[in-house]
Amino acid sequence: MSQIVAVLNGPNLNLLGKRQPEIYGRETLADVEADCRRVGAGLGLEIEFRQSNREYEIIDWIHDARGRTAGIVINPAAFTHTSVAILDALHAFEGPIIEVHISNVHKREEFRHHSYVSAVASGVIVGCGTQGYALALQRIATLIGTKEGA
Repeated sequence: MSQIVAVLNGPNLNLLGKRQPEIYGRETLADVEADCRRVGAGLGLEIEFRQSNREYEIIDWIHDARGRTAGIVINPAAFTHTSVAILDALHAFEGPIIEVHISNVHKREEFRHHSYVSAVASGVIVGCGTQGYALALQRIATLIGTKEGA
């Protein structure tokens, strides 16, 4: 039986492939979702893939994941640097949380160097492009001990 992993994406990721491709690449969010589903299936994970530009919606999805999903992969995008509310919601989640950033935020503007989410994350993947999502799913599978991921 597959275990569910929520893959949550924050603001402006709906524009992936169109917005600043020199930083974020040319893959679309649909490409990332397809790759997550493929990798997840190979790891025995069922993927719930979501994106929102609304902070409250991401918080609601985190609340909904409690007691129902095995882990969360989250790219909070700009909310990384601003949202104590998302941090508080993640504190209430019992499973592993992997934070993902497509670009290397540490090579960018100073304000991007701080992450509220990192304070609760089991791991952080930065600067690996969209491949970071697959790496995050592999790590979740290891942490939750799926047969395929162990």
